Amino acid sequence: MTKDDCFNLGYISRRVGNKGDVAFILDTDTPSRYKNLESVFLEINKSLVPFFIKKITLSGTFATVTLEGIDSVERADELVKSSLYLPLSFLPPLNGKKFYYHEIPGYKVSDVNYGDLGIIKGILDFPNQAVFQIMKGKDEILIPVKDEFIIEIDRVNKHVSLAAPDGLINIYLNKVADDDSEKEIDEEGNN
Repeated sequence: MTKDDCFNLGYISRRVGNKGDVAFILDTDTPSRYKNLESVFLEINKSLVPFFIKKITLSGTFATVTLEGIDSVERADELVKSSLYLPLSFLPPLNGKKFYYHEIPGYKVSDVNYGDLGIIKGILDFPNQAVFQIMKGKDEILIPVKDEFIIEIDRVNKHVSLAAPDGLINIYLNKVADDDSEKEIDEEGNN
């Protein structure tokens, strides 16, 4: 199992008590989906290692967990800050305008006013706003991930249709035009 086959569920924040229990912080909107979790992958030395769960007690996005084979303070301390992963198959399918960030890199993107914008390279998850990172050749276009900008996500044809705010795409298109005009000036010997 590799990270490409999984999604990040959260991380181990600390040891709990003195018998080897650990605290999971679940990075999910629906932590209750994982209240009966039987196993999890932990990232240890850049590899995913499976662990079976003996007991899990969930409280919001926090869970106290007893892992099979982890029965001492020392063993639990070694796992602190390890990331938690589950196979992508654990995710419920989404439809409409909802999507998982990992599913749309490679999708083509078009805008109602500008037509073809390029290919989604990824989602940049900034603290206040996630943005589509779109590559048009070597040029990057950033558009906020907002429901009101998304017209349709076509999973069959791997295409996202957007209605970006007026002027936003112009910032990127004008940058390209300005760069071209500067090159022409430089080639003529004018600085």
